[in-house]
Amino acid sequence: MIRLKKALVLMAIFLVTGFGPALGMKGKTLEPGKGRAVVSWAAPPEEKLFQDYTLRVNGQAVPVYACRVSAMPFNQVWPGYQRPLDQTELAGFAYWEMSGPVVVEVTAQQPFKSVAVRPASRGIHPVIKGQLITLRLSRPGQFTVELDGTHHALHLFADQPETGVPQPGGPNVLYFGPGVHRPGKIQLKSGQTVYIAGGAVVYTAIEGRGVSGVRILGRGVIDTSEFERGKGGGSIHLEDCSDVKVDGVILRDSDEYGLSAFGSRKLEISNVKLVGFWRYNSDGIDMCNTQDVTVRDSFIRSFDDSMVIKGVKGDSGGARGVAGQSYDSQAVRNLRISGLVIWCDWGRALEIGAETSAPEITDVVFRDIDVIRNTHIAMDIQHSDRAAIHGLRFEDIRVEVDDANPLPMIQEHRAQKYNPRADTAAAACGGCAILPAKAEYVPNLFVIIIHPTAITRDKEQGTVRDVIFKNISVTGKRLPPSAFAGLDAKHDVRRVTIENLRFNGRPILAEADAHLQIGKFVQDVRFADSGAKR
Repeated sequence: MIRLKKALVLMAIFLVTGFGPALGMKGKTLEPGKGRAVVSWAAPPEEKLFQDYTLRVNGQAVPVYACRVSAMPFNQVWPGYQRPLDQTELAGFAYWEMSGPVVVEVTAQQPFKSVAVRPASRGIHPVIKGQLITLRLSRPGQFTVELDGTHHALHLFADQPETGVPQPGGPNVLYFGPGVHRPGKIQLKSGQTVYIAGGAVVYTAIEGRGVSGVRILGRGVIDTSEFERGKGGGSIHLEDCSDVKVDGVILRDSDEYGLSAFGSRKLEISNVKLVGFWRYNSDGIDMCNTQDVTVRDSFIRSFDDSMVIKGVKGDSGGARGVAGQSYDSQAVRNLRISGLVIWCDWGRALEIGAETSAPEITDVVFRDIDVIRNTHIAMDIQHSDRAAIHGLRFEDIRVEVDDANPLPMIQEHRAQKYNPRADTAAAACGGCAILPAKAEYVPNLFVIIIHPTAITRDKEQGTVRDVIFKNISVTGKRLPPSAFAGLDAKHDVRRVTIENLRFNGRPILAEADAHLQIGKFVQDVRFADSGAKR
């Protein structure tokens, strides 16, 4: 009897720690002893997986999918042409659900010297034994595991358990179960739910024009790779839509902007993962002339700009706004962007602009965001049109700066190869503050600039007022430069507050210490230290 009790106790401990054998059910794997603590899905047999890593979560095998990403910051001026594959490389991503702490085991197929787990703010310290990397995650989130630098990274997407899953065959439900699907381009209808189940890969582009009450949900993959550049219109594209929710899905290889909305209202975007973006103009999320928008708890790795707020002319894409009004008659107002992890392979991580055709852009808040990699500018207001831009907040933003940063360049002709030179930095950056020529390139931290650009559509330029950068934390060997500049006395920048800016924990309280260039037509730039500990 004593031996039986001991055996039962040991078995209970074995199950609770999560290393018991997994059970399969409807394509899912469940961890015994903890209900649905870990849920994963088998990859479709047709899906070519990424071979550089194998992955186990609480002892369960989780498939590692392949995605194509940029290998170098080499871009073309719009419209450019299809980007050649020799500027790209393959990377991996994996996803699962978790309702409690988990142990993640990553086995690399090749030896390595260093491991970085980002975002660093999560404080995840890998344990390394040979080619096995062990991580302990206490809660869901999005992470990258990088061996010996940035190339061929592994992206990990740990979700909360899904709720409110629609039933196949339900009214107005377009349901894609596990497996590969090729429905062609999906044109949304009002009141429709598109559900992408875990284990599903749907080769499609989703478009909504003038619809409302739409839901795009699930845990699976929307893949736009089979559309030629410019033919899909992006993985999810919305025009003149309202009451739209996008939650949980993974967007892979968009042909243009990954998730975009034009002239739309009441949008909720949550727990969306954008990865495998490598083509020219493959922005992450673009909100254009939109109002009442929430974007939260999402991951963006884009080739071009990552999280962007724009004002565009009504003929953008041949579309028109509400009741025949052009989009640029609609203000950009009440946007809340929070809980993001951003890797920007080219361009700006968090941007207002460069298109700013709108009566005003106001009440925009970026909060609690990790910029784990940035190529041009972490936080940017590039004002090239007429809008009155005011009332913006960048708050609780954490920026990680690599020791070495490849210089972004524009490819001037097809035969040109990526070969960065220090004297090309200013032209490539387009308004950035540039360190002295002998210094190594570092992406910029803040930039506010009013200037016409090649895509300016308005005859009149606008103004910038009342911008707050608060609780900004920068880590790395070098503090990035920043720059503010207006256009003229009428089109200027006023009232910018920098509060609690810290570099490796040290407060930065002056222009020189911040590497901040304040140009002409800029008034009332104020530094403050809240004394907050970070």
